[in-house]
Amino acid sequence: MQAQITHILPGAAIRRERLMPAGGRIIARRGQQVNPADVVAEAKLRPEHILLDIGRGLGLTPNEADHYIQHRAGDEVGEGDVIAGPVGIGRRVVRTPKSGTVVVAGGGQVLLELEGVFSELKAGYSGVVADIIGERGVVIEAVGSLIQGVWGNGKINYGLLNVLSHAPDEQVTPAMIDVSLRGSVIMACYCEDEKVITSAEELPVRGMILASMDSVLVPVALSVSYPILLVEGFGNLPMNQDAFNILTSGAMREVSVNAEPWDRITNARPEAVISLPDGVLPAIPTDSAAFAIGQTVRVVSAPYKSMIGTLTNMLPGLSILPSGLRAQAAGVRLLNGDTVQVPLANLEIIG
Repeated sequence: MQAQITHILPGAAIRRERLMPAGGRIIARRGQQVNPADVVAEAKLRPEHILLDIGRGLGLTPNEADHYIQHRAGDEVGEGDVIAGPVGIGRRVVRTPKSGTVVVAGGGQVLLELEGVFSELKAGYSGVVADIIGERGVVIEAVGSLIQGVWGNGKINYGLLNVLSHAPDEQVTPAMIDVSLRGSVIMACYCEDEKVITSAEELPVRGMILASMDSVLVPVALSVSYPILLVEGFGNLPMNQDAFNILTSGAMREVSVNAEPWDRITNARPEAVISLPDGVLPAIPTDSAAFAIGQTVRVVSAPYKSMIGTLTNMLPGLSILPSGLRAQAAGVRLLNGDTVQVPLANLEIIG
């Protein structure tokens, strides 16, 4: 059975595609060194269309209104520009409600395409632009310690890593957020107070890496300007020891935080990359593998959620679980020494 791999690695070569949802203009060039917040491409997305009824606006029939339309297909117009008229003693006119381009004009109507939403694509990582993907985006190559999470608020940034938590289950409090953290990426474990998030915004910080947080904080986490990455998820969950060790050992080094949402189709997921000194290039990790005895795994559901252990044996056939369901299962020796039986569907490989 193939399993999802969550990468928690002290060193890895990382190759990531950064794509826009539609074609646009590529700003970066091959071989360019980029930081996570650097814009590598831009585009105008989701143009809106408005149909203007010129005949009704001028009080004329469609055929009569056509004689007073001042713009034709392809013309660019600004907000408030006169698009038809004037008519009659009152000098009645029709003005454009927003800036845009005339798509069709005739039959007493004008179809206006408004300016689309301007979108910028950020690099997301400190690395090198290895390739250009048409008009859609770029490929970034980087090297560093890699910690993948399960939730992100959609923001991207980077900075020096400032470690606040001294134990995997330590709770971060508002009193721990002070001016010394300004401009850094905070690493902490459990957060249940929204003042931690808002105080960090006021400093401001450049990012926050947490083991877990209370789910009621999602709205405020989505509203702040800096990235927030959850390594474990929602609820009071301690950080797994491997991630905790890598993050604490990376204190005061540059860390890129790409807190994009987890897309299980493309396997893009929120992650942090801590820069490493120049040296031997590690191998590029794979995103899935078959379960095998001796692998390090993490349990992704209760009652052992977020606990890490070693796969000791694969149970033959289908096992009857405490819930009464039958499923493929395996024996896992947890870090606390307990050996438990866990469905394979509730395990992910750590590597």
